[in-house]
Amino acid sequence: MKILQILPELNVGGVETGTADLSKFLVSQGHEAVVISHGGGLVKDLEKIGVKHYSLPVHEKSPLSILRMIKKVAQIIRKEQVQIVHARSRVPAWIAFFACRKTKTAFITTCHGHYSKHFFSRVMAWPKLVICPSNVIGRHMMDDFGLPYDRVRLIPRSVDLDKFTYVPPEERPKGEFVVGIIGRITPLKGHDYFLKAMAKAVRQIPFMKIWIIGDAAADKQDYKDELRTLARRLGLSSYVEFLGNRKDIPALLSKMNCLVLSTVTEEAFGRVILEAQAAGVPVVATRVGGVVDIIDDGITGLLVTPKEPQEMADAVVRISKDLDLAKKLCQNGRKKVERQFTLEQMAQGTLKVYEELLGLQKILVIKIGSIGDVILATPSLRAIRKNFPRAKIFCLIGRESREVLQRCPYLDGLIVYDYKDKNKGLKGLWGIAKELRRYNFDKSIDFQNNRKSHLIAFLSMALERYGYANKKWCFLLTHQVKDNLLSLPPVDHQFKVLEMLGIDYQDKYLELWPAKQDDDYIRELLEAEWLSEVENIVGINLAASEKWLTKCLPLEKVAKLCDELANRNLRVAITGTEKDLKAAHRLSQIVKSKPAILVGKTSIVQLASLIKRCKVYISADSAPLHVAAAMRVPVVGIFGPTSALRHMPPAEKFAVIKGKVDCAPCYKPNCRNLKCMEVITVEEIVAAVERFIR
Repeated sequence: MKILQILPELNVGGVETGTADLSKFLVSQGHEAVVISHGGGLVKDLEKIGVKHYSLPVHEKSPLSILRMIKKVAQIIRKEQVQIVHARSRVPAWIAFFACRKTKTAFITTCHGHYSKHFFSRVMAWPKLVICPSNVIGRHMMDDFGLPYDRVRLIPRSVDLDKFTYVPPEERPKGEFVVGIIGRITPLKGHDYFLKAMAKAVRQIPFMKIWIIGDAAADKQDYKDELRTLARRLGLSSYVEFLGNRKDIPALLSKMNCLVLSTVTEEAFGRVILEAQAAGVPVVATRVGGVVDIIDDGITGLLVTPKEPQEMADAVVRISKDLDLAKKLCQNGRKKVERQFTLEQMAQGTLKVYEELLGLQKILVIKIGSIGDVILATPSLRAIRKNFPRAKIFCLIGRESREVLQRCPYLDGLIVYDYKDKNKGLKGLWGIAKELRRYNFDKSIDFQNNRKSHLIAFLSMALERYGYANKKWCFLLTHQVKDNLLSLPPVDHQFKVLEMLGIDYQDKYLELWPAKQDDDYIRELLEAEWLSEVENIVGINLAASEKWLTKCLPLEKVAKLCDELANRNLRVAITGTEKDLKAAHRLSQIVKSKPAILVGKTSIVQLASLIKRCKVYISADSAPLHVAAAMRVPVVGIFGPTSALRHMPPAEKFAVIKGKVDCAPCYKPNCRNLKCMEVITVEEIVAAVERFIR
C-alpha cells in the first residue's frame, strides 16, 4: 500500500511522534509512506528511512490557503499514486477531504484531541472510518459530531519500547528527587496548577528538582512568561528549570523520579504516560479523558482531580516516601504497556484498518416509488449484491414501501424517506440528505430517476452517481445513460443503469420474503373462510391505486367474473387494501356467488403469503400483480390505459389481457368512458384462468 499522512508540522509532540513511528513501521513492512507537513525537526529522520516528505503550509487556517492546498495535495496524490490519505489534524483534514474527493482516494482521520463543537471540527467525523485513541474520544465524536458507532475504530496510541530502557525506582540516582511535566505549554495542560502543587510538595520532599519540558507556541509566549512569574512568586525559582522542546525524552525520563500530567481538559490519550511507564517512572495524572484508559488508579499510576493542587502534591509526596508503591506502579505500568500499547500493536491495528478501508464500499440504491416499483427493483438488488459481494448496500425507500424490502437478503439496511410526513418539504429533503451523508456512500444508483431523486443523490455526496439522462436535473449525476424513450420492460430499464457499473443482464425474476408468521396468519385467515383445504383458489385484486381509477375493471365485470369462476368449481378470494372496503361492500351486494372477501385484511407481505396459496391470480396494473409474479404464481394481467410492455412484471406463467382500443395506452388517470376496460370481456379472463388451471 501507499499511504500519505498529512499533519500541520513535524516537530516534537505526540501526533508528530505517532506519525513518524507509523511511517517507520510501514516502510519496514514493505509499504510506501508519504508525509505532507509544514516541516520540522523530524523531517530528516523520516527521509533517512525512505519516507518521502512534501513541505506545504497545510497548517494555515486561511480559507484561501486551504483552497490552494487542496489543488496541490491532489496533485501529490496523483503523482505518488496514493491509495489512502490519513489526516491527523483539522486543517489538514479539510484539505485532504476535498483532495480525496477530486482524486477518488480513500480518506481516514485520527482524532488526536477533544475538539470544540464547531463546524470546523466536523470534518474529522466525515471519513468512512475514524480512528480514536481512547474510549472518551470515541464517545465524544459520536455524541458531539454524530459519528456512527460502526465507523469508529479504537486504536490506542503507542510507545516504541526500543527507545526506552526500563530503570526501576530503586536503581535510580539517589539524592535529588526529579519531578517532570512533559508537553506543550498551554493553559489546557494545567502548568499553573502543577506549579502550585509543587510549591506544596517541595516543603516535604528534600532536594527536589522540577523540570518543565516543552515549549509554548508563538501565540502562547505570554502564558510561558506568566508561568515564570508564578514560579518566582511561589518561591520555586531555585527548583524549576524550563528545558524547552527536547528530542532526548528517553534520556530525561531515565533521570526522573516522578512524571506529572496536569491536564485540565479532556485529554485525548496521554502518550507521555506510556513513555514514562516504559522507562520505569511512576506517574501522577489528572483523571481526564483517555488517561483513564491507561492508568488503573493505585495499580499502574495515581489519578487525581483536575485543578486540585493539594491532591496532586499529596500524590507526588506519597510516591517520594513509599518506595514499594513506586516499584509496584512502575512494574505494573511497564507490563500494561507491553501488553496493550506497543508500537507493533498500534501499527498492526492501523494497517488492519487501512486494509478494511480499501475493501469497504458503500452503495446507495434510490427507489422511493410505489410498492410495485420497489418489487420490480429486486432483480437489480440481487445483481448489485452478486457483483459487489463485500459492499455495504443500503436502499432509500418510501415509508409505504419499506415492508417490501425489510427481509431482503441483498441489503445491509433500509433508509426510510417519509416524504409525506416526517421528511415533508425542503426541510425534510435536507434532513434525509444529511442522514445519507453520515453513511459516506461511494456510489448512488438512482432507479427512481426524477428531479427529487437526482437531487438526493447529489446531496448525499456519493462520489459516483448513476442514473438516466432524462432532462430531470440529470446534470447532478456523474454517470448517465441516455433514455432513448423506447418502451422497455421495467427490469430491463433498470439494467441499463447497471450496465454502467459493469453489471450484465442477469436473472430478472422478482422476489419477496414473507416470514413464517405471515404464512401462519394467512392459514388462520383462510380457515375462517373455509378455504384452508381448498386447492383451486383464484385470487382477484379488486382495484388499483386511488390515482388510477382508469386501471380498474368495473365492479359489474368483477362480480360476473366471480360467478363464472364459481360455476367452474373455483373458489375466489378478493384482495385489496382498506381504501377498497367500500367497493368490496358494493361487490358483495351484486355478486351471486360467495367469494371470500379479504379486502383490508393483509399487509403486502401477508398478501404474498396469500397469493402463494392461489392457483391463479388476476390483477390490473398495480402492486399485487408484481407480488404474484414474485411468488411464482400464474398471473393474469389486465391492462387498459397503461402499456403492458412497459409495466407487465417478469413472470414464469402469465397472460396479458389488453383493452384493444385506438386511444390506449393513454396514461390518463381519469377518463369519461373507460372504453379500454369496457371492451375487455369476462370470457377472455376466464379462458386465461382455465388454461393455467389445466
